[in-house]
Amino acid sequence: MTTVAPPMLLFARARTSVVDERVFIAKLAVLTVLTALGGVLALRPEPLAIVVGVVLLAAMYTHAVELQHQALHHSAFRASWPHRLVGVPLGLPMFVVYSHYRVRHLQHHRFLGTPQDTEFFGFDTRVPLTLGMLLRGLFDYSRLAHVGRDVVRAATGRWRYEFGEISPTMRRRVVTEHVILGATVVLVAVLAAAGYHEQVLRLWLLPLLLAVPAHFLVELPEHVLCDTDSTDVLRNTRSIRGSWFSTWFTNGNNLHIEHHAAMNVPISQLPARHPETIRYAEHVEETYLDFYRRLWRAVRR
Repeated sequence: MTTVAPPMLLFARARTSVVDERVFIAKLAVLTVLTALGGVLALRPEPLAIVVGVVLLAAMYTHAVELQHQALHHSAFRASWPHRLVGVPLGLPMFVVYSHYRVRHLQHHRFLGTPQDTEFFGFDTRVPLTLGMLLRGLFDYSRLAHVGRDVVRAATGRWRYEFGEISPTMRRRVVTEHVILGATVVLVAVLAAAGYHEQVLRLWLLPLLLAVPAHFLVELPEHVLCDTDSTDVLRNTRSIRGSWFSTWFTNGNNLHIEHHAAMNVPISQLPARHPETIRYAEHVEETYLDFYRRLWRAVRR
């Protein structure tokens, strides 16, 4: 009888190296350049330039949340303190509060496959799939209103964490970051009232409308149509090999089994672990198109 060796590299821990840190800083630089380009195009008078600029900004706001995801795992820098410094502004365009995301997402890693799962973005992969449910997740603008409610609660001293106990330090951080988001929204509203409404519309509101469904499409493949009653990452999570572009744009979110197997490993180290994922895991796709074909067949059934 032939025995199969267990996956060793897939679950191995690894520290953030100088190279990993430089890769992440380079990603931040690319994000900055492309966001600036999107802003310039969105403010042009030509309709085509406006459309391209708004779409590019929406893509960068989506990409920024994926970079924020790495920051909340403290795998972007060798020191811990820069992660919050970078993570807070990365989430502002899409109303994602860094420390709140961090608390709930780390609980998601801990409780994946159990009723205590607290995934930050609210699509529940454990219920039957329907087209209506997917459309509600795709256009989940109600999340923005919920964040606004939490901003008001934080500013008035009434914010409470809904999914268990958190430390006083973490609560202070979450409250502070909600207030920062609220102050940002107020500042933008003042600018709009002062006559810059067109700029606000093109640089934030329209890109945000597109970024919400774009981010949903990035996040959806992670666990849907997997064995969500299992706590085995080789069964309850999906990886997609993808292209260099999809790996960059999702910041390695396509290699989600590799990420859940060792969540603090820097994203730039995950591709080397994918061969073991192919060998041992149940849910591995070649491309995002393959996944969405599978999803469409499941919804039609």
